Amino acid sequence: MKNRIYPCIWYTDQAKDAALFYGSVFKKFKITFENQFVVNFELHGQTFMAMNGGPAYTPNPSISFFVVFESSSEIEQAWNQLLDGGSTLMPFDQYDWSEKYGWLQDRYGVNWQLSLGRMEEAGQKFTPSLMFTREKAGKAVEAIKHYTSIFENSSIVGILNYSKADGDTEGFVKHAQFKLNHQVFMAMDSSLDHGFVFNEGVSLVVECDTQEQIDYYWKNLTKDGAEGQCGWLKDKFGVSWQIIPAVLKELMSMPDKSERVIQAFLQMKKFDIEQLKHA
Repeated sequence: MKNRIYPCIWYTDQAKDAALFYGSVFKKFKITFENQFVVNFELHGQTFMAMNGGPAYTPNPSISFFVVFESSSEIEQAWNQLLDGGSTLMPFDQYDWSEKYGWLQDRYGVNWQLSLGRMEEAGQKFTPSLMFTREKAGKAVEAIKHYTSIFENSSIVGILNYSKADGDTEGFVKHAQFKLNHQVFMAMDSSLDHGFVFNEGVSLVVECDTQEQIDYYWKNLTKDGAEGQCGWLKDKFGVSWQIIPAVLKELMSMPDKSERVIQAFLQMKKFDIEQLKHA
């Protein structure tokens, strides 16, 4: 099963503005699809979705984006642009793992970890990073094993645990990398007193070509989790996913059909491709 996995960021009504802003920061940008609800765009060839979802949810640091830069001037410029109207979570400074690194929350609430490094070591410019907090702290390894058992072409790249000297729970995950369908993800535990957990502010989208694929991911990711509306679900760790048919963008682009398609999927939890096609 070859399925694209990419992040969706929830905005009140600024999806297009945010996409254009990120394009100005990271360059190598293009919009691939847009309507009144969503804007799909690429940064350095990687797909993102921006959604106009209203005020119900906002992003938080539970899912951030780790970004690799190969030049000091590039990372410094991006830091300054993203920080404008935002806030610092970890100061832009030298750390053990990078000569230049910082963690910030931008004007839209989206979290970015910027790091000076080498692309060949990271494998991709943008990597979603999951932080397991509060009652889910200590669940990172279980989650990684769960996800890599569901998606094909998956593997655990490496797991580094906290030591006694690290200021967090010894044995919890300090940093981990894993791959789902050849795409790199990161994960960590944090037992510190955080005021956030996973929410719909950042979700992970899985594009499916067939109903069989939709059924497979829905069944495995909702196990001990919860079904939502319109292809949304929460897994047992609280991470939000959207299991969507790849043909949905095509159907939504048909002027004489899009409204009927919208009305059809508003009635659905798990997507039904045939019902959408015949709407």
